[in-house]
Amino acid sequence: MVALLLVPSCSYSSLNPILPFSSSNSYPGFRYSPVAGIWVSKCSSFPRTNGLLKIRSAATKPAKTPAEEDWKTKREYLLQKRVRSVDVKEALRLQQENNFVILDVRPEAEFKEAHPPGAINVQIYRLIKEWTAWDIARRAAFAFFGIFSGTEENPEFMQLVESKLDKDSKIIVTCSSGGTMKPSQNLPEGQQSRSLIAAYLLVLNGYKNVYHMEGGLYNWFKEGLPTVSEE
Repeated sequence: MVALLLVPSCSYSSLNPILPFSSSNSYPGFRYSPVAGIWVSKCSSFPRTNGLLKIRSAATKPAKTPAEEDWKTKREYLLQKRVRSVDVKEALRLQQENNFVILDVRPEAEFKEAHPPGAINVQIYRLIKEWTAWDIARRAAFAFFGIFSGTEENPEFMQLVESKLDKDSKIIVTCSSGGTMKPSQNLPEGQQSRSLIAAYLLVLNGYKNVYHMEGGLYNWFKEGLPTVSEE
């Protein structure tokens, strides 16, 4: 038994919820395609080529973006570019004494709730905005797991960063958890995070002085370091 998203091909005005569909049952308005192994609306039709079923999907996933590169690829590039990880106290010292800018890539709402003084916010992920079949499918998938504020990569991330910080800026990138590039027994490649993805995008686009806050803002708040909020 598998969980499938069923979208009638003759109309995208409404979505059926994701439910566990079984080939042994019957569902009003849908028919089971044993060749494709999926349920489709009765108004759907699949073209055949040389007797073989040719499936077309209106919710095809877009091509992989740089932010979606494999973590191993990103980590190797970060190490090659000598992106350094610093703990929260070192980050504070660099900000206060060496004019480093803390770039907070969390969602705007989290940033406004609490952040380091002087930090700049450019969210690397945003709420899903478009309404293509693929985006609708992703919304439904998030909802299936009880997440009603699904996010997507922010396509304007680099443009917004470049409008605030020039390529020679000294930057410490942070998010909630921070992640790490350090290997461990359980995580031989370290642990990816939003801030490490952002650091990868920065160096990929020519930023030369990029640091990463290990432990993220979770550790910043835990250590009782300076914090401000925006009501």
